Amino acid sequence: MSVLVLVAPGQGAQTPGFLTPWLDLPGAADRLRAWSEAIDLDLVRCGTEAGAEEIRDTAVAQPLLVAAALLSAEALLGEGFGTGPGASAAPGAAGLPGVVAGHSVGEVAAAAIAGVLTPEEAMVLVRRRGLAMAEAAAVTETGMSAVLGGRDPEGIPAHLERLGLTAANRNGPGQIVAAGTAGQLAALAADPPEGARVRPLQVAGAFHTEHMAPAVAAMDAAASALVPADPRMRYVSNADGRLVGEGKEILRRLVAQVAGPVRWDLCMETFLSLGVTAMIEVCPGGTLTGLAKRGMKGTTTLAVKTPEHLEAARALLAGQARDADGPGGA
Repeated sequence: MSVLVLVAPGQGAQTPGFLTPWLDLPGAADRLRAWSEAIDLDLVRCGTEAGAEEIRDTAVAQPLLVAAALLSAEALLGEGFGTGPGASAAPGAAGLPGVVAGHSVGEVAAAAIAGVLTPEEAMVLVRRRGLAMAEAAAVTETGMSAVLGGRDPEGIPAHLERLGLTAANRNGPGQIVAAGTAGQLAALAADPPEGARVRPLQVAGAFHTEHMAPAVAAMDAAASALVPADPRMRYVSNADGRLVGEGKEILRRLVAQVAGPVRWDLCMETFLSLGVTAMIEVCPGGTLTGLAKRGMKGTTTLAVKTPEHLEAARALLAGQARDADGPGGA
């Protein structure tokens, strides 16, 4: 039986103007304007006219990415993500993903797609997340660097720890993201793990580390006003790659995740254990499908970058639904 996972990318996937083609979809501009009003940020302008530097700002990038993920997921699955009134007539109603997950801030989008939060709640929460993390990043000069390859991949976290750095993202074979102060990252550049390449990332701070502790309190306060529902799809958590079936626990993990490492490597292991054979990455797709090509070899992957990719994504969903029904299924 085929199982499809729908995934949402994290910070860094955005590029100038990437939302422009999505505004041609019926209702898309109105949807973005409503979210913009709710969070006091012009998502339409940021996604179509703003330059690279502006959308790199954590306070802008995070809500912009979640908005893009939700907009493309609604276009794929139907408004209400295929479960609301009239969903059977929606373009994406031929099937729903068997599993959902998101990388870093993409987890907020994944929670909304799974029905734990409403899209509006997700947008308000991610706006607070972005502002709080930007504030925390301004306290100390910190950053992140990707550590690629290496003769002893298993020993890289220990090498980072010796330098005072945190393995903030373990993204799969051959890719770990180190986070810490500017001085610690300079030491890593001067003393990389044997055989590894170190590439500085264009981010504002050491996300998913103790440096983000002040943002956890802000997130916790914002989350306390929410009443999450249990997920209606299997939801895989960044914290440890485990399936989480309780909405309150998912929300708790979203709060803690701000200062905790992302274990996307474990998420991919879980996808494989669940029998995942296909992956669709919502807009702006590309990063997670790229990781899957290395960490989930043999899995069919599709990155949704523009509305032109929706037809192929619907075909993948429909194929999963046919396999689930079995021979002669309705």
